[in-house]
Amino acid sequence: MFNVCPRCGEYAGEKQIDPAGPFAICPHCSYAHPFLQQPLFIVTGASGAGKSAVCLALVPILKECVVLESDILWGIIPTTAEDNYRSYRNAWLRLAKNIGQAGRPVVLCGSAIPEQFETCPERRYFSTLHYLALVCEEETLIERLKQRLAWRKSSSAEALERMAQFNRWLQEHASTTQPPMTLYNTTNRSISETAEDIAQWIRQRLTA
Repeated sequence: MFNVCPRCGEYAGEKQIDPAGPFAICPHCSYAHPFLQQPLFIVTGASGAGKSAVCLALVPILKECVVLESDILWGIIPTTAEDNYRSYRNAWLRLAKNIGQAGRPVVLCGSAIPEQFETCPERRYFSTLHYLALVCEEETLIERLKQRLAWRKSSSAEALERMAQFNRWLQEHASTTQPPMTLYNTTNRSISETAEDIAQWIRQRLTA
C-alpha cells in the first residue's frame, strides 16, 4: 500500500507533499517517499449524458491512460450523502493514485462535482484534476433515460427530474466551480465521435 511508509511501516494518508521530488513525507519518521504525481481526469455528467457508453469507447483508443467507471465500487465502499460522499471519492483518489504509480494516469467516469474531490486528503497526491462535464439538451436526456431497461430505475418521474436538474446545474455552473469544468454537449454527437473528442481533450492536457 502506498500510504504505508517503507521505512518505519506506519500508515498515513495525509502526508506532506514536497514538490521537489515529488516526495510524500512520512509524518512519523520524515522519510521522503518518491512517487509519480499524475494528473487525474474526471468525466462527469447526469445519467443519460453518455458517460458509461463513452467510458467503454475510450478504453481501446486511449491506451496511455487507465479508464475506469466509478460506479463499479458503488455499494461496496460505505458512504452517505450527509458527508457529500467524501469517503467514496477519497477511496477512488487513493485507487487512482496507486494505479498512476505504474506510469499511466487515470480517467474516472462518473457523476460528481469538483468540490467532492478537491477537499479529500488524497487529492494532494495529484498534480491536477481536470473535469469534463457531459451535458445534452433536456429533451434528449429524458428520452435516453426513458429508453433504458427497467432494472436501471431511470424512468420514474423523480429520477427524470433529478437528472434534468443536474444537467441544468452543470450547464449553469461549470464555469464557476473550483476548478472550472469543461462542458461537452453530446446531443448531436455519436458515441465514437464523443470518445475521440474526449481522448483529444485528455491528450492536450497530458502534453501541456
